[in-house]
Amino acid sequence: MAHEFEIGYPRRFAALLRDYPGPEAYPPRDFRVEWGPIFHRGRLDGSARVLVLGQDPAAHETVARRILVGEAGQRVQGLLAKAGIERSYVMVNTFLYSVYGQGGGERHHADEAIAAYRHRWLDLLAGDKVEAILALGGLADGAYQQWRKTPKGAASTAVYVPVKHPTYPESASAAGQLSKAAATKKLLDNWNAALPVLRQAVTPDVETPLVPYADRFTPADLRVIPEADLPPGLPDWMRSLDAWASRQPVDEALGPKATRVDKVEAKRAGLAVRVPRKQRVWHTP
Repeated sequence: MAHEFEIGYPRRFAALLRDYPGPEAYPPRDFRVEWGPIFHRGRLDGSARVLVLGQDPAAHETVARRILVGEAGQRVQGLLAKAGIERSYVMVNTFLYSVYGQGGGERHHADEAIAAYRHRWLDLLAGDKVEAILALGGLADGAYQQWRKTPKGAASTAVYVPVKHPTYPESASAAGQLSKAAATKKLLDNWNAALPVLRQAVTPDVETPLVPYADRFTPADLRVIPEADLPPGLPDWMRSLDAWASRQPVDEALGPKATRVDKVEAKRAGLAVRVPRKQRVWHTP
């Protein structure tokens, strides 16, 4: 059986991969630098017509080493598909590392060292073929606005399409601002308003009728992450619609005398990966 895979980074990205910032730019109290940087997902060969600017990697991304591969990524994949974009995209995040704790992103998104490195990625990716830049959420919007103040950012002719972050329903409902159902409707109304703009701006990979979202996500609105977006050899379940990674405490320091600090430390050091039940091939007759 033949498998597609992401072939790696062209030579023009070599300096970026050698010189990425670490704890000197990303304070460990606010970022999970211990899990390493996660750079992108999608086309690096200059064929991308949509540049997606996200926020920060989460648990699934930490394992797969590509951004936007969990549920948020599957929602974004569905949004692109509604615009007829099946392959011609590239994605980068506002931050190389996962934000740790509340407010870390807001405190640091404009930091000079973080922004300067992010601008180098945007300068390389937002070439002549990029027809639209899709920003997911407020931090991504702020990152884009900073880049627009640079010479290459100011010269970009790509249509800018800011939308709510795909995890808005979860974050808004967790904060008590709205019920999850109401927050989901608000997100999808926002995405429905952006879809015609995106479709008009971008040459589609596949001509497809515009089907707007309803008041909630349906199974058809989520898309499996394409195999060609991931490093070779990753199992199919790592790009499935099933959740398979979560932040979990490691066993150390969690005895009966464990303090709150011990528990926080253990959780930060832990990452649980489980093959989803439906993907457990040893159960197949």
